[in-house]
Amino acid sequence: MRTKGKITTWDDSKGYGFITPLQGGERVFIHISAFANRNRRPQTNEIVTYQLSQDNKGRVCATKARLAGDSLPKRSQSKTNHIRVTVAIIAFGFVALSFLAGKIPLSILTLYVITSLITFLIYCKDKSAAKNKAWRTSEQSLHFLSLLGGWPGALIAQEKLRHKTNKKAFKAIFWITVFINSIAYIVFLNKDIVLPYIQSIL
Repeated sequence: MRTKGKITTWDDSKGYGFITPLQGGERVFIHISAFANRNRRPQTNEIVTYQLSQDNKGRVCATKARLAGDSLPKRSQSKTNHIRVTVAIIAFGFVALSFLAGKIPLSILTLYVITSLITFLIYCKDKSAAKNKAWRTSEQSLHFLSLLGGWPGALIAQEKLRHKTNKKAFKAIFWITVFINSIAYIVFLNKDIVLPYIQSIL
């Protein structure tokens, strides 16, 4: 049975808020993951329909929520977009080929693999923490890991977990870290050319 209510409290940075049922009663907790439409961010005072459920601690929460004006999800919209995973695989492949060609040492290849694995696991932990209202990993930490070379792992986590894929500010900074890391990698590959050029300028 679906219930109608109004979002009376919403913290977009944390991805959760509370709904007050229109027919009266206690407020209901709702997390961003409960919304069917992930492309639209909830706002305070918006009307929402939802079903009641319980989290893993037995607390009442909302699920299968739809904001007013949202259409029913289509099957075609539920198909997974594999672009992020494809980019991550290409990145790993390029780094591996660079190592096999003797362009980079084993330590660089290991750095990308281990940092990506750690980043993926931290995304998993943060996703779980978001659902259970536990201590979250800061976005600065996630961006730092991406900057170190963990961005392929972050891309896979974003795709598989559907985590951190809707916040425009986060995505913008994330892709900046990818760009900076990629430029640094390209410079390292061409250090025999770049370094003498920089020294000649200085």
